Parts: sequence; structure tokens; C-alpha cells
Amino acid sequence: MTPQARGKVRIAPSLLSADFGRLADDLAMLEAGGADWLHVDVMDGVFVPNLTFGAKVIETCRKLTKLPLDVHLMVVEPEKYFDAFVRAGAATLTIHVEAAPHLHRQVMAIKELGAMAGATLNPATPLETVRDIAADLDLLLIMSVNPGFGGQRFIPGAVERIARARTMLDEARSRAVLEVDGGIARETIAACWRAGADTFVAGNAIFSAKDPRAEIGALRALCTEQA
Repeated sequence: MTPQARGKVRIAPSLLSADFGRLADDLAMLEAGGADWLHVDVMDGVFVPNLTFGAKVIETCRKLTKLPLDVHLMVVEPEKYFDAFVRAGAATLTIHVEAAPHLHRQVMAIKELGAMAGATLNPATPLETVRDIAADLDLLLIMSVNPGFGGQRFIPGAVERIARARTMLDEARSRAVLEVDGGIARETIAACWRAGADTFVAGNAIFSAKDPRAEIGALRALCTEQA
């Protein structure tokens, strides 16, 4: 499948880089800039070495924005959070295969709650771990950094992994969104798009830009240029 044959490019700014002292303003700015989703990283300090947001923050964001909330669960026993997070307003729940020994059951449980169900792979986790469930996924997230902190440098080998993930999804006739998270910026996004990704999580690149609102459009434009 060529990039031109895929659906729309989605830019998903990461809440991890937002200013919580002016959250309403930041969310309004992201909407005005044309963001497609809002990416919310939930970390438990166990699966990854950091603590972030709970259901209350998702509920607050749901009240402040119309953007779909793309919730990335970097937690152990993620099934404990499904009900509360969907009730709080999550449109998508994405879980790590490394923390999901019953991945099929957990993906189906998310779907039954009415949310999109995604699976995430850390940089060293083989793509084969999701091949047998690819057709059931609504989203596949390829990590292009090791999860736990924002502002990390993009791992170059992720581009080849994205291409293999694209092939795997196509072979499974999966309609899953192919998302990439970690080090996404002007210097990296086009290569990921050409490799087959269609949805891009960007935190530091957007919020540290001179004009964060315009940066969303700049990142999107780089995905529509010819290789």
C-alpha cells in the first residue's frame, strides 16, 4: 500500500509536553491548529520509570476539548483501568503487549466497552507478537523510543519496523491505524510516513516550537510530500 493510498494523516499532540497550568489554553490551541487526536500517556511508575495521569485528567480533558483522546496505557495489569478510562472519555485504549499476557482477551474487552483497541510494541519487541491478532486491532503503535519519558531521540531502526508493520497489517487485511510515538519531529516524520505510518504522536516538537499551532500543519505537510 502506498502512502497516497492510505487514509488521512493524523497528528496526535502528546499531553505529556503540555503546560498543565494553562491546560485549557493549550487544548484550544491544539484544536485551532488542526490536531486530530490528543495523545494521553498513562504511566504507573512500574512498567515504565515515571508517573503521569489518571482517569481524572482524562475526564478533565474530555470536558475541555472535542478532540478524540488517544490513551496509551504504559502500565502493568492494564485491564484494571479499562472501565474507568472509557467512562472518563477515552476514545482509544492502547496497551503494551509486554504487559498483556492475554492480549486477545484484553483487546476484546476494550472493544466491548465501545473504545478503539490498540496494541503497542516497545523497540525490542518482535512484531510477530501481534501478527495473530492484527486483524482484530483498531490501532498498532510502534514505539520509536523506549517508553517512559518525553523528549527522547528517535531510534532510526524504527523506520524499518514501521515498514514491516505496514506489510503485516496489509497481509492481515487489517484496518488498524498505524501509529508511531517517540522523537517525531520535522526531521523524522516524513520517513515514518513513507514507511507506512499514518498517525504521529508529537510532544516536544509541537510544544517547544516557536509557533506550536503552526507546527501541527508543518508536520502534516511533510507527510504529503513525495518521497
